Amino acid sequence: MRNRHPAAAVSAALAAALATGACSASAVGGRAASGTPSSRTDCVRIVDTESGKRTEGCLPLAPEQDRVDRGTPVFSRPLDITNPLHSSSKLQQVIYGGQVDGKPFRTELTLLPDIKTVTVNGEQVRARTLQFVSFSDGRVSEVAFDWFAQADDGSVWYLGEDVFNYEDGVVADTGGTWRAGKSGPAAMIMPAHPKVGDVYRPENSPGVVFEEVTVKAVGQTVAGPYGPVKGAMVTTEIHMDGGRETKVVAPGYGEFTIDESGGDLEAVELAVPTDATRAPAPAELAALSAAVRAAHTGATEATVAKVRAAWDAYRAADRVPRLLVKQMDRDLDSLAAAVKARDAALVRGAVLRVAQNDTDLHLRYDPVATVEATRMALWARQSALDAAARDAGSVAGDVTGLELTWDRVKHDTDPARAARITASVRALRDAADHKDTAAAQQATARLTSALSG
Repeated sequence: MRNRHPAAAVSAALAAALATGACSASAVGGRAASGTPSSRTDCVRIVDTESGKRTEGCLPLAPEQDRVDRGTPVFSRPLDITNPLHSSSKLQQVIYGGQVDGKPFRTELTLLPDIKTVTVNGEQVRARTLQFVSFSDGRVSEVAFDWFAQADDGSVWYLGEDVFNYEDGVVADTGGTWRAGKSGPAAMIMPAHPKVGDVYRPENSPGVVFEEVTVKAVGQTVAGPYGPVKGAMVTTEIHMDGGRETKVVAPGYGEFTIDESGGDLEAVELAVPTDATRAPAPAELAALSAAVRAAHTGATEATVAKVRAAWDAYRAADRVPRLLVKQMDRDLDSLAAAVKARDAALVRGAVLRVAQNDTDLHLRYDPVATVEATRMALWARQSALDAAARDAGSVAGDVTGLELTWDRVKHDTDPARAARITASVRALRDAADHKDTAAAQQATARLTSALSG
């Protein structure tokens, strides 16, 4: 669903496709207007990432007869998504971590209470809404609202997404946005009972969004955050720009790992309720969080040393997912180096990532709403830091983080308190839009009061 391929990889894929003569340049791509697939393999034009233009080359697609997504889905109970490999009505939140384009990368995928109605084949279909938020180097990079529904046969269908790509804290473009029935057909994102060799298209609007998936293995056991996970599926995915990804999809997690050809990797840190436990949080985790908050407010060699000591104590006392260990170690090292170098900008970025890691650790023990409240306070602290540094772009990104987090929990908040928080967030947004960092400091102070009240 997300395409991030370096230009060199795209050029190589384009050259390979042209060299193999995968399809003729005179062919016409896509489905007929009725939604009926063509009798042969479609020619879907490769799109150059740099220019956004279609080339004369065609993607090397699978034979049409291998596709399992060519039927017309029937949606009697679309909100009851029970498919174990896409249990999007059951997962409350999934956190991904990794590295993309040489930078630390983190994603929050959250089930929202919002229900979206989309017209599919003349039928009004109600769909679940998932909020996708990715962070590059701790800062908001991409936001999307994705809509999913389950057909009566157990397959899950992707009905579109609103996409917002960010640069320097503000929306740069909405590339990748599409809607079933407008941009193209509804697209199968998970077969009911996938088998090796199955082919399907989770996005099928050539020239706008396109992906074709081939199932390579099923029934696999993979190493999860807290132990082996059975029943996983391995796929390869080809994108509109010719790039490829290998993905592992696992029950209770959905997309589990995403391994791109350019060396980028994303993987699940943990998911709730899959990885949640009723056990009380260790005292060492509370001590770590207190140390992180102190460093987030004022990162010095002394406060960072206390975070390091608290982190070591927590790791000795509790099971911590391997990816989270790797990320926290990396970000603490970066923070310590930035503090030593007295590089204020690097300090603000590194301490943000450390704080984000800390909130993720609490998902195993605390209700999601409690963790989201902690994230609201985190973004308020970060806004205070960035406003004091007169970094208007980062303040704008902080407000986006606040708004997205608030969207996830405001429906469960006391109305009077919710009104105060909403007003404070709006005031901060107004200051950010005007690049008024002094006003942002004042608005952040009011927000912090509203959050604690």
